[in-house]
Amino acid sequence: MEIKMVYKKELAVRYDTDVLVVGGGPSGVAAAITAARKGKRVLILENNGCFGGEGTTGLVPTFTQFTDGKDFLVGGIGREIRDLTIGEYCDYKRDFYAFNVERLKRVYDTLVMNERNIEFLFFTKMVDVVAHDDHVDCVIAASKSGIFAIHAKIYIDCTGDGDLCAWAGADFEYGDENGDVMPPTLCSLWSNIDYSCVEPLHNKLEVAFKDGVFTNEDRHIPGVISAYQEKGIGVGNVGHVFGANGTDDVSLTKAMVEGRKIVSEFETFFNGYVQGYENAHLCYTADMLGIRESRRIVGDYQLCGEDFKRRAVFDDEIGRYAYPVDIHIMKPNKEAYDAYKEEFTKTMVYGIGESYGIPYRILTPAKLSNVLVAGRCVSTDRQMQASIRVMPGCYITGQAAGDAAVLACESEDTRKVNISQLQSEIVKSGGIIVNRNR
Repeated sequence: MEIKMVYKKELAVRYDTDVLVVGGGPSGVAAAITAARKGKRVLILENNGCFGGEGTTGLVPTFTQFTDGKDFLVGGIGREIRDLTIGEYCDYKRDFYAFNVERLKRVYDTLVMNERNIEFLFFTKMVDVVAHDDHVDCVIAASKSGIFAIHAKIYIDCTGDGDLCAWAGADFEYGDENGDVMPPTLCSLWSNIDYSCVEPLHNKLEVAFKDGVFTNEDRHIPGVISAYQEKGIGVGNVGHVFGANGTDDVSLTKAMVEGRKIVSEFETFFNGYVQGYENAHLCYTADMLGIRESRRIVGDYQLCGEDFKRRAVFDDEIGRYAYPVDIHIMKPNKEAYDAYKEEFTKTMVYGIGESYGIPYRILTPAKLSNVLVAGRCVSTDRQMQASIRVMPGCYITGQAAGDAAVLACESEDTRKVNISQLQSEIVKSGGIIVNRNR
């Protein structure tokens, strides 16, 4: 039987701001900088000790594509971050870049610190949302200084899991028809890799499976990506933690332990089976799981797989993107991996110059009036979530949310934003709306 109690406490409203951004990942940073540059007072809450989310704390080691192979799609804040992190060079055919995690952390720090209208708190977590009807009144946060309230005119949910929206009463979807989500990965840092002679990891997988090296026969291995090749250092995106739920504390706890076990199996595999990895040493595992999928907030429109197939164009476009549908395997078997490869490389992937539109309506939770959502948990089906969830996609939706928040501050209603004006502001912020004049 569950024991319940009543807990009451008078809280200080420590901050009263124009825009509160909950989550300092790529979408949160883009939203905050955009709103601050246009004169709004912004506060960012970040649970970790740095900005960047999965790309920094989670050690996810690469930027996916910023282009459609022909046109650059991720302008403004996203391009600033990319250029400061890896340089202005862009190979439109490859357009897939490893980066130095520590450099990316400093880029985020510098960009945010340069904005006098931004305040931010690390090691601070949203713990509750106070809402009435469709309006969020305040957010409750907890830090080393205690528990306090924050009031804002507009709230932007950049938590990745849709926590703010869900706790405020918004509807959401979770996983597939059985409620299962893509498995996360605990990314890892490795040294002593001889990149002059490395062979593909998949070459020796079947032998290792027969030898019982791995608990699961997981053939879906994105790889060990090097941003420090001359030093023999790589960041591993290897191993899936099946059955993990990114919105459940017990499941996350178990998944972190399981993730470390899986990474240790890869050390055995590398050292004993793979050329170039004979002396590879596991230095570190990330402080957070690489969550690929959790809640998808139900917005005024749900971007779907059919929109991907038809290269959709919308009147309320806030950007376009082109990354393939990347739904990782749900089970560790060959059939699941073969199905993944078919979708990712053949059926749900674009040719050069092709892209899909991103409508403003996927940023507006259907049941909330003064809240926007950006990043991984915008309003999509599973297929589109698996495309737009990556960092460049988060920059696009984050920047658009920042511009929309500026326009919505006076009315405190995101649906009173004039779309033509929003599109003009996005372009002024450096964003790219390819089909604006159609």
